[in-house]
Amino acid sequence: MCEHHPHTHPHKQTKAVLDRLARATGHLQSIRTMIEQGRDCPQVLIQLAAVRSAINKTCEVILKDHLEHCIVDAVNTGDMQALDELKNAVELLMK
Repeated sequence: MCEHHPHTHPHKQTKAVLDRLARATGHLQSIRTMIEQGRDCPQVLIQLAAVRSAINKTCEVILKDHLEHCIVDAVNTGDMQALDELKNAVELLMK
């Protein structure tokens, strides 16, 4: 998660993130099947909303992990590039 920075450390949430992404991927496949089967649009939209919520929660977990580890290390080492990268990533995330 912090591969651009000179510091390395374990991330406590890696398994949780991978598990969330696997579930979201499976859910997207199910939605694809729903569309192929011609399911009602409201049903598809509800499922898409669930996927979006799952992705948003995954983003939250990654951001929290990044703040607690990478950014703490960056502040302690004066790594301003890491702070700029976080700012840019959050701006993209909020679009």
